[in-house]
Amino acid sequence: MRTAIRQCINHVFTLASLAAVLLLLAALVLILSPMLYRGAGAVVFRGTVEFRKMQMAQFGRGHPETLQAEIARTDEARRLWYERLDRFQRGIDTERLMAETRRLYRDFGSQLRTEDTDQEEYARLRSAAKEIRDLLLEAFQSQNRQVIEERIQTVLSYREDPQWQGLLPPEFFTLAEDYRQAVQTMDLERRAKYAEALAEVQTLLRQLLGPAPTEPRPALIMDQYGATRWDLAQKHLHHLLWVEEWVETGPGRPLEKKLTPRAEQFRGTSLEPWFRQMEEELPQMLNPRLTFYWQFFIDDSVAGHYFGGVGPEILGTLLLTVLAMLASVPLGIVAAGYLVECAGDTAAVRIIRTCINTLAGVPSIVFGLFGLAFYILFLFPRLGLPSKPGILAAGLTLALLVLPVIIRASEEAIRSVPKPYKEASLALGAGEFRTFVQVTLPAALPGILTGIILSLSRAAGETAPILFTGAIALGPLPKSVLDPTRTLS
Repeated sequence: MRTAIRQCINHVFTLASLAAVLLLLAALVLILSPMLYRGAGAVVFRGTVEFRKMQMAQFGRGHPETLQAEIARTDEARRLWYERLDRFQRGIDTERLMAETRRLYRDFGSQLRTEDTDQEEYARLRSAAKEIRDLLLEAFQSQNRQVIEERIQTVLSYREDPQWQGLLPPEFFTLAEDYRQAVQTMDLERRAKYAEALAEVQTLLRQLLGPAPTEPRPALIMDQYGATRWDLAQKHLHHLLWVEEWVETGPGRPLEKKLTPRAEQFRGTSLEPWFRQMEEELPQMLNPRLTFYWQFFIDDSVAGHYFGGVGPEILGTLLLTVLAMLASVPLGIVAAGYLVECAGDTAAVRIIRTCINTLAGVPSIVFGLFGLAFYILFLFPRLGLPSKPGILAAGLTLALLVLPVIIRASEEAIRSVPKPYKEASLALGAGEFRTFVQVTLPAALPGILTGIILSLSRAAGETAPILFTGAIALGPLPKSVLDPTRTLS
């Protein structure tokens, strides 16, 4: 009976242990899954044609002929939208239209003088061009729809008159037709509000599709391309289609976000249906495609980490971490072995242990300031090394940061080795040093490795110490341990 009870209890505890392990695994999966999913998005995503443009321009990846054909298709899909925006802008940006009209008038006069036109013919053409210019200027300045229609119609009558056909600049008539078409569907008194709203639309469209074909190439790389990822394009599209406002819902209550369709700002104009069609035709403009960007781990970053990968950051983190471990692990193990095996329990040793425990809890930024003052400003100049932040100074600073942790972990691991191990070795004639190296140290190695791994993770993740001693946000790859480096942290 008692045997059966013991077996039952044994099975219960076995199942409980298994359940605890499974529960721990489930908690880890629950915590890590969102992190892994979001992190994987840096490598596996739906890349747009803008991403492939960036890869070709910055890293020379892809097939130029295939990419040019793809760019031609997407540009053709975008062309209609740019033409609509430009046509609408001609109806509201009267200052631009007036400047364009005056420029055309001056250029026409220069052309006539260059061609040595007869004086009488020159005066006749110049007079007609001046009348057209004045009519267009009056139309652009007026807010009366009837006056605008009369002035535009008078301008267009010159094109229909046989005596002027082929003699006057056709750009005059194009301006007139575009302006008449634009003002037919808009409230002329709201042109200033239309212009303000259109400027915001053009900015958002530039973030979504990149600079327009007629715009000059931006100087910054981050402004030369549109949305390189489809998920990012969806966010830009949301901002393009909706206006976010924070409004009061009552006295003393917090503000609430209100979404208003951006098309409402252009109600009744030719741009109102444009917003409904943008969402449907956006895939044709960006051509999203599933992309496996494994080069993320080796590529350099450009434009303030806006494009590219984290290759230099990974390399810099490895350099700093390896240097910190090379400097701290041997020293930490030797110090722990001395404190346990040789130092005894004197007052001085107790003070040393207290100092080690205190250093383990010192904020990391204090180590960074010490590394700056001691290594960079004091030690390096006296050794003939350049007094500047670099990998060597940062690595040695991180070594000081993790040294107390390694010492404490190694000390506890060495102390936990059973005494019979040491006594058996000494009884067989081995000396104390050989006993420590060949018996005590291998037995304590699992605990020491645990401390080293914890120290390794801390050294790789610290930011404050290396900010003062060797880390930079952007810069070239280091050529020696005296140069600064980029890091993941």
